[in-house]
Amino acid sequence: MGAFLEKPMTEKYNEHGEGNGLRYAVGSMQGWRCEMEDAHNAKAGLGGSLNEWNYFAVFDGHAGVKVSEHCATHLLECITQTEEFRNDDVVKGIHSGFLRLDEKMRNIPELASGADKSGTTAVCAFISEKYIYIANCGDSRAVLCRNTNPIFSTQDHKPGLPSEKERIQNAGGSVMIQRVNGSLAVSRALGDYDYKNVKDLGQCEQLVSPEPEIFCQDRDPADEFLILACDGIWDVMTNDDVCKYVHNRLQITDNIESVANQVMDTCLQKGSRDNMSIIIIVFPGGPKPTPDTIKAEEKLETTLRKKIEEILDDMSEVEYRTLLKRLKEENIPGLPPGGGIDSKCTFISKVFKEIHPILADTCETGNY
Repeated sequence: MGAFLEKPMTEKYNEHGEGNGLRYAVGSMQGWRCEMEDAHNAKAGLGGSLNEWNYFAVFDGHAGVKVSEHCATHLLECITQTEEFRNDDVVKGIHSGFLRLDEKMRNIPELASGADKSGTTAVCAFISEKYIYIANCGDSRAVLCRNTNPIFSTQDHKPGLPSEKERIQNAGGSVMIQRVNGSLAVSRALGDYDYKNVKDLGQCEQLVSPEPEIFCQDRDPADEFLILACDGIWDVMTNDDVCKYVHNRLQITDNIESVANQVMDTCLQKGSRDNMSIIIIVFPGGPKPTPDTIKAEEKLETTLRKKIEEILDDMSEVEYRTLLKRLKEENIPGLPPGGGIDSKCTFISKVFKEIHPILADTCETGNY
């Protein structure tokens, strides 16, 4: 779980869609990790009686991809087929669906034998005409933005939280270096059956619990967007940073895939070492491109280009890494809120390559 590459894998996977007044995009990137263990699911319109319902989910796998991929494929069905969900008790249906899936996965041969020890966090959202239901299990996170600000976010399930630590200790475990038994960094997850074998304790009383925390929010015309993302995003950007940055980007482009990719590139530049996955769901009240914001971005890039040229002219030995360091020391006006100079790394690299094409390869190794 802790192995890293010599150079990050920056190729991105994207998809997008729209329906029921929502627009969304998915972005994922392997980054520095040796394997890509994230998975996701995104659907606008669930068909039949649920055609006005929408479902989005991010799964951050660890110790392999078996569980995260299985959950991405089967969690939705497990929830919507519960008796509670069919009887319009959505919260109980989501709760039962999580627990049912976790119990059923024990019978998968590789997991039952212990040959595969993988697990995954999960954060998902059901969006209906009137409500937003959000469920979280682990340290992936959902953040709802309204009027540029995060007005709701899930709480990461970390072993150091008092209630989580108490459950772990009651199950005979301990919390060392902020990890369950000194090993697992999350206290709730699907899979991870090595941590769920304490006899005489219930499914939600184990060292690691599959129980989701579930929230229901009324939809509001001021809702702008909902973000679901794994900790590869939240490790380096706060809720407020991401909301302000995404809001600003959506005022420049209506290409939500591009915005998702810019968030991931910014997080990579800020030092994220993990896989990254993000889903941005834009509501009807979400930001739209404005001439003023587009003009301000163009002005910023003109200023940046001039500053890059000045710094490079002043360098006795041209080095991309030094350029980045010098730019961070400058007080450059108009940088994207929440993203700062890190969010302009792609543009900076582009200008550097134009000026010094022979050193283009150094942008890849000296960018982080």
